[in-house]
Amino acid sequence: MTSLTIGLIGILFFLGLVALRMPISIAMALAGFAGFSFMVSPEASFNMVAKELYANFSSYSLSVIPMFVWMGFLAYYSGIGTSLYVFAYKMIGHYPGGLAIATQLACAVFGAICGSNTATAATMGAITLPEMRKYQYDTSMSTASVAAGGVLGVLIPPSVIFIVYGMATEQSVGKLFMAGILPGILLTLLYIATIYILTRRKPELGPAGPKSSWQERWTALRGGLGEVLFVFALSIGGLFAGWFTATEAGAVGAAGVLAVSLLEKRLSWENFKKSLYDTTRTSAMIMFMVAGAVIFGRFMAVSRVPFELANWAGALDLPAYAIMAIILLIYFILGCLIDALALVLLTIPIFYPVAVTTLGYDPIWFGVIIVLVVAMGVITPPVGMNVYVIKGIAPDVPLEVIFKGIWPFLLAIIVCVLILMLFPQIATFLPGVVS
Repeated sequence: MTSLTIGLIGILFFLGLVALRMPISIAMALAGFAGFSFMVSPEASFNMVAKELYANFSSYSLSVIPMFVWMGFLAYYSGIGTSLYVFAYKMIGHYPGGLAIATQLACAVFGAICGSNTATAATMGAITLPEMRKYQYDTSMSTASVAAGGVLGVLIPPSVIFIVYGMATEQSVGKLFMAGILPGILLTLLYIATIYILTRRKPELGPAGPKSSWQERWTALRGGLGEVLFVFALSIGGLFAGWFTATEAGAVGAAGVLAVSLLEKRLSWENFKKSLYDTTRTSAMIMFMVAGAVIFGRFMAVSRVPFELANWAGALDLPAYAIMAIILLIYFILGCLIDALALVLLTIPIFYPVAVTTLGYDPIWFGVIIVLVVAMGVITPPVGMNVYVIKGIAPDVPLEVIFKGIWPFLLAIIVCVLILMLFPQIATFLPGVVS
């Protein structure tokens, strides 16, 4: 049996464990351990696992994860998301589809301090769905717009997926954060255009709300956007300027959100404890997933699956963009079945060498594209994590109704990917400015 065959069997074994509902981190670790044991030896496999677990959990670079995760949960429990939506709602809520458009703007700005698609969808869903229901918005469009808006939480920095991608590929987290800004703005505008077109054709999908006075808008601005701009400038701005490392930027951001929340008396003791609990749970999940992916990646390396795939891609009589299109199609299909973070960790050892080394694509640009493509999986069946989050907020809405409204927003993400493939400078311009 060749090493390539063993590698493919290992991948199928992993997928089988996932199908049996085993936690993905454990499934990756078991498949990697078993495959490495078979190809090398059980003793070498035990040594490899012990070494990799210690190396990962003692790594200073991993401390960036709990910092940015806590920053997001503090923003969630302090109600900053509510202030953001109120401001956006006061500005454009009186236009057809205005509440849904305001939701996208609030998701974009909240994503700048959160970094999680599910937290963004949960926060905005709890705030916006009752308002859209009050003004008789179409249920399918309103729920889908919030689920899709959550995707902005992993594209606009800070993003947990960017952090993990940077660690897995040894790329600068700061450059990845900067690379996500313009694509995040582009996707936000494409979402807004989607809502505008839908409500223009069928005004009953998003009836206009009442118009607010400029005094009300100014009050909402002072109570919402200013806080986020302060935290974003302090944390991400300091990272870009070279004042902080990624871990320090996360710590400064978390401290900034905590200070704003305490000064404005937004955060109760109970919610503070909840933020710590959720941060610990989420950070542990991410770190175990990273450890499992590293073990599985070592198995992939000795099985030579990535190298054989790279050789196969290089031998294809196809232009580079066609091979990249095949890779993205594979990501899209797998994204419908596997969690976004797990998918990135699982596939980077396989496809990163093909895209960057063999095809010559920019690694920062590739990171943005991968985040976009795997983000499709959080709004498509059967996984569709954001859709299930919205279902939990609106239990009376059937899942098929939410998924029905997703397709126009999914098309917007595909258009965004195509634009970035045609004009990669959108993602690489800002990182190039500070390099």
